[in-house]
Amino acid sequence: MTVQLTTKERLLLQDQKSQEELCVKKYQSYAGLAQDPQLKQLFSSLAQKEQEHLNTINQILSGQVPSVGAQSGSQSGMQSGMQSGMQSGTQSGMQSQGQSGMQSGMKSQRMSGSQSQGQSGTSRSQSGQTSGGTQSGVFNDKNLCSDMLATEKFVSSAYDTAIFECTNSNIRQILNHIQKEEQQHGEQIFNYMHSHGMYSVQ
Repeated sequence: MTVQLTTKERLLLQDQKSQEELCVKKYQSYAGLAQDPQLKQLFSSLAQKEQEHLNTINQILSGQVPSVGAQSGSQSGMQSGMQSGMQSGTQSGMQSQGQSGMQSGMKSQRMSGSQSQGQSGTSRSQSGQTSGGTQSGVFNDKNLCSDMLATEKFVSSAYDTAIFECTNSNIRQILNHIQKEEQQHGEQIFNYMHSHGMYSVQ
């Protein structure tokens, strides 16, 4: 299906394209900065979803409108795969953390006979590793989540404006579907933060 966009529609879609490009870059970057394997997997999967959104926006800007039904089927399959991948990633992360803890314990035992000065230096080193080079500053897991949650809120609201300005009902449905997924992304981040004590619900 082809479509002729109005000037306002094109401008709004260009804005959404820029926002989606930023989302992809941020999720990919934050997946590398995150310390928790589960959060790394979450950010990586959301980066893929934002790339899908970006591809859809580019398709509309080129004058092509994908069918909502076909898009929903593809996204449903992706969601199923993402859930399976996240479970696998979580289990892998737990195993990795368990191995890391065992190695840390073995190192601690070997160092039990060291002089107090050496122990003090090692303690400072271990403390730095626990917080992580990036975790000691603004790029800790909580701040990464907070930033992406705020980003999702903004992107969702921007889609709301774009939807109201669309003259083509098919584009409205597609953008409405994307907006719903953006809200789901925010829910996933919120649930992660809440379950890890990063977001207090009054």
